[in-house]
Amino acid sequence: MAEKLNDMAGRLSKGVPKGLGVGATLLFGVSAAAYGVYKSMFTVEGGHRAIIFNRIGGVDQNLIHSEGLHFRLPWFQYPILYDIRARPRIIKSPTGSKDLQMVTIALRVLARPDQTKLPKLYQTLGVDWDERVLPSICNEVLKSVVAKFNASQLITQRQQVSNLIRMDLIERAKDFDILLDDVSITELSFGQQYSAAVEAKQVAQQEAQRAVFTVEQAKQERQQKIVLAEGDAESAKLIGNAISKNPGYLKLRRIRAAQNIAKTLSTSTNRAFLDAQALMINVNDPKFDESTEELARKKR
Repeated sequence: MAEKLNDMAGRLSKGVPKGLGVGATLLFGVSAAAYGVYKSMFTVEGGHRAIIFNRIGGVDQNLIHSEGLHFRLPWFQYPILYDIRARPRIIKSPTGSKDLQMVTIALRVLARPDQTKLPKLYQTLGVDWDERVLPSICNEVLKSVVAKFNASQLITQRQQVSNLIRMDLIERAKDFDILLDDVSITELSFGQQYSAAVEAKQVAQQEAQRAVFTVEQAKQERQQKIVLAEGDAESAKLIGNAISKNPGYLKLRRIRAAQNIAKTLSTSTNRAFLDAQALMINVNDPKFDESTEELARKKR
């Protein structure tokens, strides 16, 4: 069987033209050269930086490639890319206030690596630097700052609390070669017991304000009644003086009352069958002036 295979391979080799073998060799050489050139180049995209890891000497501490096309030695060197753009990250941390109230604070952090120290950052933290560092230092700074304030102060002095957290966190992140562009509080919530106590306090304040309003309303109504009573008394006094000085005033008031009654009956759609004397509209009746004349005689 082996002899047959050798005989077949010899026949095939004899049948291949000599120029075709040279062309295949040349094509293989060109392909190998093109592959080598391709592997010796790498591109750094916008917003990224690259450091070079050498299989012999390790990470080059002084070489950081910027954006664009760069060269390397295939197999011996390979690039490690870093995204140096600020990336947002939200971190929540439950902590205790100065008056021992549980508070949950959420921070929004814009972080990026220090591009001048990328080789050191790779050796100490690796590529996932944000996962390794940010949660721990954020929790540490939040607990230390929030413990300085009472629960009510966290609401009334929120800007001051945010500034303290920002300054402490920026200084803490510099120890790990991380830069923070912005730190802001996005959520501030308290425990259920504290929230219930605040709600009860607000309800009590509203009830107290409602009681004060009720008292003031009663005072105003009392003052209004006093004014009305004084007005009625003054009116009765003036009417009495007018009648005592001029008995014809009473007749004038009766005539006006008769006019009002007559006007009301004329505009009404109902039919009324009443005595004119009872309705005080019988002005021509001699009895209409009896009370006035009697008052005049008593005055004399």
